[in-house]
Amino acid sequence: MTKKISIFNHKGGVGKTTITFHLGWMLAEQGKRTLLVDADPQCNLTGLILDYKTTELVDFYKSKNNNNIKDGLSPAFESRPSAIEAVNCITIDGPKGLFLLPGHIRLAEYEVTLGMAQQISATIITLQNLPGAINYLINKTAEKYKADYVLIDMSPSLSAINQNLLMISDFFIVPASPDYYSVMAIDSLTTILHNWNKWSKRIQDMGIIKEAVYPFPEVMPKLLGTIIQNYRIKSDRPSKGFQNWIDEINNIVKDKLIPKLESLDMTLSDRDYKDSGMEDNYCLALIPSFNTLIASSQENRTPVFSLTSEQIKQQGIVLDRSTESVAKFHAIFEKLADRIIELTESPSLLVLASNRD
Repeated sequence: MTKKISIFNHKGGVGKTTITFHLGWMLAEQGKRTLLVDADPQCNLTGLILDYKTTELVDFYKSKNNNNIKDGLSPAFESRPSAIEAVNCITIDGPKGLFLLPGHIRLAEYEVTLGMAQQISATIITLQNLPGAINYLINKTAEKYKADYVLIDMSPSLSAINQNLLMISDFFIVPASPDYYSVMAIDSLTTILHNWNKWSKRIQDMGIIKEAVYPFPEVMPKLLGTIIQNYRIKSDRPSKGFQNWIDEINNIVKDKLIPKLESLDMTLSDRDYKDSGMEDNYCLALIPSFNTLIASSQENRTPVFSLTSEQIKQQGIVLDRSTESVAKFHAIFEKLADRIIELTESPSLLVLASNRD
């Protein structure tokens, strides 16, 4: 069964695209067929993977080959006389079983229509198919590519599309950077997710939505944890200033976010978190700054942890240090992927699924 995981934080600059790309690559390395969905109109994930010149990108989007998220959704959002079909995805040049559902900068044009549908679809029958359309498209595409995991790269916003994407997911991850603004953002999530939870339950209960061609799923996403990244290290540990903010984030997650999510049925069990080896701070991984390696990663469209000496283009002791860093990052992301697999395949979730069926 495909598992959909949203990578969400309405604060920008926390590395959502980087996490999606690196985690997806590592899951594929471990034999999990993985579909990366670029749902951010900025299309950073698409640009990273395709690396097309401007003229080639224009040709790509004009091909009318149903090769991006906007074209895939157009039958529902533009009232075309055809059903939503699976998108023709890009096979990523890397480990076997890794695919990209490309984004589109004009996906944002569907915001207003979706926002209206999610508020008044109970009274306007022509809007009934829109709330469930994105879920249907992702599921159809995941089925076509036999994906074990779908990772959804979301925009840094509180848009109607983000609301929809999070609430159709099975799980979600909250990335953060060790700073004051991430603490504020996580604090605000207690209110945001409470409101989105209420909306999701309401729309799931609407008879008109249940009767839609693309019904809204009866699912409640579970928090897998946070990922805190992009900090400097000293003596193999976060430097003091960064550690203070890491502690602040961990504390607000533990003391405020988790209690709220537990009341909303948006967490896993305490046993699941503990069995995965996580401490009581619900942090999936701490990822230090990639420093200059990120430039080589982007140039070669390859995760930092898979860079070769030839791709790094350094010599001597500098290359030795970079090679050592590559190995450390590989260990970090390998552990992260292991943890994701364990959490999403826990026996307690299988019991819940069987009871729901």
